[in-house]
Amino acid sequence: MESVHEVLARQGGWATYAELVAATSRRAVAVALERGEIQRIAQGIYAVPGLPADTVATLAYDGVLSHVSAAAALKLPLLVAPEKPHVTLPPKRRPRPGPSAVLHWADTDSDERRNRITSLLRTVLDCSRVLPFGEALAVADAALATGNLSQEQLLAATAAMRGPGCPDARRMAAAATRESGSFLESMLRALLISEGIDGFEPQVLVTNGWFRARVDLGHRRARLALEADGFEFHGSRQDFAADCHRYDELVAAGWLVLRLTYEQVIGDPAWVVATIRATLAQRLAG
Repeated sequence: MESVHEVLARQGGWATYAELVAATSRRAVAVALERGEIQRIAQGIYAVPGLPADTVATLAYDGVLSHVSAAAALKLPLLVAPEKPHVTLPPKRRPRPGPSAVLHWADTDSDERRNRITSLLRTVLDCSRVLPFGEALAVADAALATGNLSQEQLLAATAAMRGPGCPDARRMAAAATRESGSFLESMLRALLISEGIDGFEPQVLVTNGWFRARVDLGHRRARLALEADGFEFHGSRQDFAADCHRYDELVAAGWLVLRLTYEQVIGDPAWVVATIRATLAQRLAG
């Protein structure tokens, strides 16, 4: 006969009381609970100690992990990690006592209830309701880049949305692209869109003889490239040399390159916008 701990380990760390009793015995469950080998999360639900907070909250409320918590679980980029788990419950259900969490009420489908997490599409839609435009766009871009969601699906879903946040969701869907190369690039593009700076496209290919390179955001007519430089800048002297070579080739091809850091895009967006506006005006006037 398996031990209570072995049953829980086999089932991903948690099980119902009925499942534990069927595989072991009532006494074995009581002894494991008394020794602290397992913990009672909610009525009829037991788990090994140390489960992630998201899992504990989802089980405790018998809901579905959703919104930014689902985005984090699906490896979609977020500016700030959620402080509390976000859990969606069925409409009209009264919340039961449980751990600290942000609760939402909405219908979920059978797959979401079985997997205990909202679908990729639903997660993007939920994030568009609760996140600022730039952060929601970064989530949508990353979701499209997985290949498991198309912009057509996203546009159709946002067109059918009702309730708070619909205009923001539709704006996000219209701007989303699978071409974005990074979270910071998406945030920079969102800033341009919000400020009405037109003409920049993601991942523009620049060629000059044998030289070929893609820039994060490129304005073809102005030959102005915006490069979103994140924390990972130069990993080695070889990387630094390659980066300088790429920059010089872009300049030789007639492109001006503005390199914008995470601290600038996130921490000083007004300066970023003013710098891009001024540079773009100079390039178009030349």
